[in-house]
Amino acid sequence: MNIFVTILLFLLGLVLIVKGGDWFLDGAVWIAEATGVPRFIIGATIVSLATTLPELTVSITGVLKGQVDLAVGNAVGSVTANIGLILGISVVCLPSLVSKKQFNLKAILMALGAILLTILCWSGNLPVLPSLALFAVFIIYLGNNIHDAKSSMAQRREMEGERRSVSHRQMIQKLAFFGLGLAAIIVGSQLLIDYGSALALALGVPSSIIGVTLVAIGTSLPELVTTLTAIAKKEASMSVGNIIGANVIDLTMILPICSMVSGGNLTIGAQTTSLDLPACLTLCLIAVIPPLLKGKFYRWQGVVMLAVYAGYVVLLVT
Repeated sequence: MNIFVTILLFLLGLVLIVKGGDWFLDGAVWIAEATGVPRFIIGATIVSLATTLPELTVSITGVLKGQVDLAVGNAVGSVTANIGLILGISVVCLPSLVSKKQFNLKAILMALGAILLTILCWSGNLPVLPSLALFAVFIIYLGNNIHDAKSSMAQRREMEGERRSVSHRQMIQKLAFFGLGLAAIIVGSQLLIDYGSALALALGVPSSIIGVTLVAIGTSLPELVTTLTAIAKKEASMSVGNIIGANVIDLTMILPICSMVSGGNLTIGAQTTSLDLPACLTLCLIAVIPPLLKGKFYRWQGVVMLAVYAGYVVLLVT
């Protein structure tokens, strides 16, 4: 009976995230069209902030419950899954050009966040004061996005003379779908995380491995759903912007907050310093170097990211 209920809740979660992803992306595309802000920037701000809520919730809850390995593994593992699995799938399916003006600084900040986090955690803990360097990267990232959004909106007003009129009814409808889609994704993701984690723990899988695999992939489901929906709708910029933004937030905001919640000194496990963070940093560099140099993502690059992520998971479970 318990297994039957677990399967039903798992399927309910799957339905919620699939349908929610469709509503959520449609709402995000409408926001981009209505405001004149490029899809990449919408993906890197509104969409990424919304889709990282599961990671933030799970990590803070893990620290409060004393499950520090789960909290840290989730934050780092989510970035690794976002790049190796989700961005890898996106690039293999939709290799695309990037706008260097919109992409370069954000990509550099993501890589910088991964480098700083690796250095700061190397001693086996993450104190609050040093972690503020990570938070500073997040503030720079947020400020850059706000500046880009304002510039894009100003350019659109100059080109069109005035803002496009949007009916009150249409605005309420699209924003409602955006909110309902996000809620469905978060609830659906939580159902998958809760019951998947319970089954894994019952089978004796260590919490550190659960954190960087099952829970990390589970909390990355919003990004995965958004990416798959974006691929189906040919919205590559929205997908890449979402993943880059979500990673910057995961790397530079979540763990500093967890350090504060933990009392000022977050303990970092040996697996995180020796395997999880190096894998995360490697994938970050593979993801950003080719588009920084050549201005585009390549299909071979996606294949390499998927291969590195597969190798990382194999090392974890063996």
